[in-house]
Amino acid sequence: MKHEVNTQWMGKMQFNSLVNDHVIVMDAPERAGGEDLGTIPKPLVLTALSGCTGMDVVALLRKEGKTLGNFNVTVSGELTKSAPMQYNNIHVVYEAEGDSAIESDVLRVINRSQEDICGVSAMLKKAMPVTWEVWFNKVEIFNNLHSFKINHNDIGN
Repeated sequence: MKHEVNTQWMGKMQFNSLVNDHVIVMDAPERAGGEDLGTIPKPLVLTALSGCTGMDVVALLRKEGKTLGNFNVTVSGELTKSAPMQYNNIHVVYEAEGDSAIESDVLRVINRSQEDICGVSAMLKKAMPVTWEVWFNKVEIFNNLHSFKINHNDIGN
């Protein structure tokens, strides 16, 4: 299987990408010569990760006949300060709400997504640490951030 994206320059700094018949608009802010009509490109990497792992979690729980009342995935990436500016670590925060009986199931499927299923996470882990924490009914139940040694001096390089 192959994915293909077609991206067309629309003028100034705007580019429109056609992805599976859906248009994604990318643009630079006005200070960089754009019109701020869309996102800048780099955060779309974070979006891909949040969508990939989020869909894994919902699909795995649904397959088991379990439902969440609410579910949110927030992904942050730390950028280097020098060119080429790139993410040098990524952190995912899962916030789930539901019946307390499924708390362990939620943690299990999140870990399964991160360790075995999510291809975006697997690709990113080849380039940098990807850490995550899990909150269930507003209580933190997992956090592996401190098990990774992130050299914060690298953030400026």
